[in-house]
Amino acid sequence: MTCDQLPPLVLDPSRWLPRQEAHELRVAQYADPYLKRRSAGLKHPVEDFLFTYYSHKPGQLRRWHPGAGVILTGQEAMCRLDWKHYRQANDEECRAAGLPLGRLGITFDGEAFRADRREAIDFARIILARTATRPAQFGCFGLHEWAMVYRQEANQVRHEYLTLRLGSAGTDEVVEGSRIRCSHFDAYRFYTPQAVPLNELSPTRANQRDLEQPGCLHANMDLYKWAYKLVPGLSSELLMDCFELSWQIRAMDMKASPYDLSDWGYPPIAIETPAGKSEYVAQQRHFSTRSAQLRTRLLDALAPLL
Repeated sequence: MTCDQLPPLVLDPSRWLPRQEAHELRVAQYADPYLKRRSAGLKHPVEDFLFTYYSHKPGQLRRWHPGAGVILTGQEAMCRLDWKHYRQANDEECRAAGLPLGRLGITFDGEAFRADRREAIDFARIILARTATRPAQFGCFGLHEWAMVYRQEANQVRHEYLTLRLGSAGTDEVVEGSRIRCSHFDAYRFYTPQAVPLNELSPTRANQRDLEQPGCLHANMDLYKWAYKLVPGLSSELLMDCFELSWQIRAMDMKASPYDLSDWGYPPIAIETPAGKSEYVAQQRHFSTRSAQLRTRLLDALAPLL
């Protein structure tokens, strides 16, 4: 039996409004500092990333959604009729949920969502399911960030307001003395031209579903992307679990980068040293385990959307 066939869960305002408030507060601790910096024309190399790289904006993230299979009651829910992919619960759903006929309830419009987002649903399912079946690889040491600034003096790219811990020559030396094997297209596509042939793999958008693996920091950060593409069909609590994991991975990713972020409160993971490599892999394994759990939850939440 699918979730669509199960009786909907009814939440009255006393149950769903506290969840909505808790979600808004959870989002505010990340979004409010970003919006304040943006208004002041300031940048943060770590903590702006999830709002500038990904397409889900703070206002969208702030909206709380209960997910599929839930009926919200109360006058406070009526505004959702103006939100995309929401509708009034029909008589059959109300009967199944034990609601008196004629009592207004608002629910996720799965049929309209599937009609609009079928391609996104299918791609998310393929990426999540195939990545989950592959063995995790832990030998990249975050060198994708180093390849993005390889021979930077010739290219003048990436974060121009940051300095390199080892300088340009030292950074290039690390790249040239390392095995570069990035499997993630959205990291690889930012390589400098001179770094592209140094990568052992050639990730593309077309082969992404065949290369993604669960040890990759960026593949695990992208759980947030697959989650927000399924909104409002999954709960905002699950979305924020993915967001917060992505936030933490971004911090670790940038600590292992060639940039000097000590003054920003992010001491380096010196992956050019044996101790740094060991620290990197330990954290990478930890995030891989947490990501596997979230990947399973996303696949479970995705099932009734198909």
